Amino acid sequence: MGTYTLRTRICDLLGIEYPILLAGMGPTAGGGRGSAATAELVAAVSNAGGLGVLGGAGFAPDALRAEIRRIREMTDKPFGVDLLFPSNAVRPVEAAQGGDPRALIPPEYWEIVKRLKEQFGLPDVRAERPRELRTWRVEDQVEVVLEERVPVLASGLGNPAPFVPRCHELGIKVIALVGNTKNARRVAQGGVDIIVAQGTEAGGHTGRVGTMALVPQVVDAVAPIPVVAAGGIADGRGVAAALALGAEGVWCGTVFLATYEANLYDWQKQRILQATEEDTIVTRLYSGKTMRNITNPLAEAWEALGVKALPMGLQGLLVADLVASARAAGKDELLMNAAGQAAGMITRLRPAREVVEDLVRGAVEVLTHRLPAAVRAEAPAGA
Repeated sequence: MGTYTLRTRICDLLGIEYPILLAGMGPTAGGGRGSAATAELVAAVSNAGGLGVLGGAGFAPDALRAEIRRIREMTDKPFGVDLLFPSNAVRPVEAAQGGDPRALIPPEYWEIVKRLKEQFGLPDVRAERPRELRTWRVEDQVEVVLEERVPVLASGLGNPAPFVPRCHELGIKVIALVGNTKNARRVAQGGVDIIVAQGTEAGGHTGRVGTMALVPQVVDAVAPIPVVAAGGIADGRGVAAALALGAEGVWCGTVFLATYEANLYDWQKQRILQATEEDTIVTRLYSGKTMRNITNPLAEAWEALGVKALPMGLQGLLVADLVASARAAGKDELLMNAAGQAAGMITRLRPAREVVEDLVRGAVEVLTHRLPAAVRAEAPAGA
């Protein structure tokens, strides 16, 4: 890419060339292809000078270890693993205490699933191995990250504080995502190294506060801990704006979904390319937590019911049969396609390296040419 320079202290902290971080995006489309950010995308971003982050939440421990080693076969640069540490989640297998985990779900919710299947003409298919019925725990995944000495552990949801001391003993940096200042202060007290302030514009699990309002408030709340901005950032203008808000880097997901390396179905990538900024919906349908997706009829139908979602774990188990039925019927348009409002800015598939280069080049051009040419700014003498 030539001699473009864009550095903040994030670069020194993580050992990377540019403050561009790949969001550790997990399973989508009902888990049919696994995580969106797998080894190929992670390595491509790291090799381009950013920080690739694996969407590790959907991997069983042995599979996670294998994927980490695949990354190391493709890059010798720093990378991270993103896991989920949700509060108030239910582990159905444990909660059932040897009984049928599905019995934990109230009958009226199964009736809703039945009605939705009828509404969309879906066969009555039962999910064979829902992720929610796994027997391993996030602690087992963390153990793999520690044993493999992954340079960075990221928490895409929840507070990773219990694991920070062991990470730091091994030289592993810890990143935590937050959607408000309350949680930013909480993870800061837990000793994390970097905080990602993610605005509601972001795809996947997201909060209620916009990026423009959230980032400076988190920056002020947790100083001197460095903050990275996320949500709606898909080009160099967004990177420059994030830096102006006090962030020291960006955490980007949606823009990397439209790359050759992203582990999505072709139909998912095409829908992202076709989407406008208004073609997303925030729903609790798929996980019980608020999640932004490309709008689809099933999510709209669920939201129209006005039903309270079940806790995370149970909601996913409830919907697993519904998703399996949609997949069996070949109705891709009903499946989850997590993406943010920045989808409207994305018009073509590209290599991940090109995305990183464009983010850096665009930011440098804004900071060194476009702003100075468009804005005259002078401080009074002595200020």
